[in-house]
Amino acid sequence: MRLTVNVDGGSRGNPGPAAIAAVFRDEDGEVIHEASETIGRATNNVAEYRALLLGLERALQLGATEVDVIGDSELVVKQVRGEYRVKDAGLRPLHSAAQHALGEFSEWTLNHVKREFNSDADALVNQALDADI
Repeated sequence: MRLTVNVDGGSRGNPGPAAIAAVFRDEDGEVIHEASETIGRATNNVAEYRALLLGLERALQLGATEVDVIGDSELVVKQVRGEYRVKDAGLRPLHSAAQHALGEFSEWTLNHVKREFNSDADALVNQALDADI
């Protein structure tokens, strides 16, 4: 089964209160699952990586063998695809975990989009942050 997974993470302040979210679509484009949660205090980049990990973990739980992941963090997308080096020591374990998680799928893509094209996941992040106030 192939799923499209939109992921997003964000913090209010950098670092600050943070949340992560993922929206899962089947091959027909129908939303079949949504997940979001607060993760305490984190930087934006940590939240983006944690959102990616949430999306990959849940996709496996939903039975996906192939994933098309979409995120609005250029840094995370390009680091995971090997186009940027991971300079921040704090991001290295998250990067490694993402690489390992992607290895669980027979096929995967990871693409960057502008925030306005990731609005479902972005809205879930903000809902989680608003609910945690």
